[in-house]
Amino acid sequence: MTRLIVKRLLVSLVVLWLVTLLVYVATLLLPGDPARAILGQQATPERIAALQHQLHLDEPVWQRYLTWLGGLFTGDLGTSTSTQGPVTALLADRVSASLVLLVLAAVIATPLGLALGTWSAMRRGRATDQAVSGISLVIAALPEFVIGVALIVLFATTVFKALPSVTLSPPGEPVWRQPGQLVLPVATLVLVVTPYITRMMRATMNEVLDSGYVEMARLKGIRERTVLVRHALPHAVGPVAQVVALQLAWLAGGVVVVEFLFRYPGIGQALIDAVGKRDVAVVQAVTLLIAAVYIVVNLLADVIGILADPRVRTEALR
Repeated sequence: MTRLIVKRLLVSLVVLWLVTLLVYVATLLLPGDPARAILGQQATPERIAALQHQLHLDEPVWQRYLTWLGGLFTGDLGTSTSTQGPVTALLADRVSASLVLLVLAAVIATPLGLALGTWSAMRRGRATDQAVSGISLVIAALPEFVIGVALIVLFATTVFKALPSVTLSPPGEPVWRQPGQLVLPVATLVLVVTPYITRMMRATMNEVLDSGYVEMARLKGIRERTVLVRHALPHAVGPVAQVVALQLAWLAGGVVVVEFLFRYPGIGQALIDAVGKRDVAVVQAVTLLIAAVYIVVNLLADVIGILADPRVRTEALR
């Protein structure tokens, strides 16, 4: 088991290194010149050349990549061209704000999706099962910005007017100081993620409940609750963990749209602002952070799937 987990970890590190290459190359392909974007179109060639030297833009690409990669190991994400300050200082508050949003959405969506999927599977073929399946299918088909706009119209601007439609916190104030402004962004993320977890949990539970070992447990007279908790759920958690991981990893990237919609001061809004200002260092840092979250969450899902499902664990150890 230790060798298997170490192997997955090494693969994840290689993937993360490849991501650094892709992120760096992608930012090089962004249109425009960062120095000219900072100084404006009226800047003289001498001033542009001086700023390019200051930002090390006149160095070879491979040298700039190695310098940037070395800085990642020491926590130095570079210097923002728009603020002339460290990227870590610029993103510190934004990362914590996005983390609050993601943790709240994950804590609500994961148990809610698992519970709804299990409940629907236990009532297979009934009206409640069909209702849960239909509603989850409709919500899953909607983009996150459509769900967000619908919630704004329903609860902020037109119908009830009970919640703020955008973030009201002044710069520097923690977002959790005004909990009301978190409701709609968190609800949007929960509604986007929960249907996928629900549908996967329902399908997996239906398959497990029809298996031979569950039928044998029932024939032995074991209570249905015990059959569900001790025999069905452990075998269903493994496959569902992969879907949960994909959805939670999606939160790291999907939060960009939600934060822009609600003007939420997180990494998503920082990424959009950085692209508009041609702030390459911030774009690289945010993109790499999102990719790292995606890789780490999937690694944890692999480990959980191996530990939870005896079938996967036995197959992996062969």
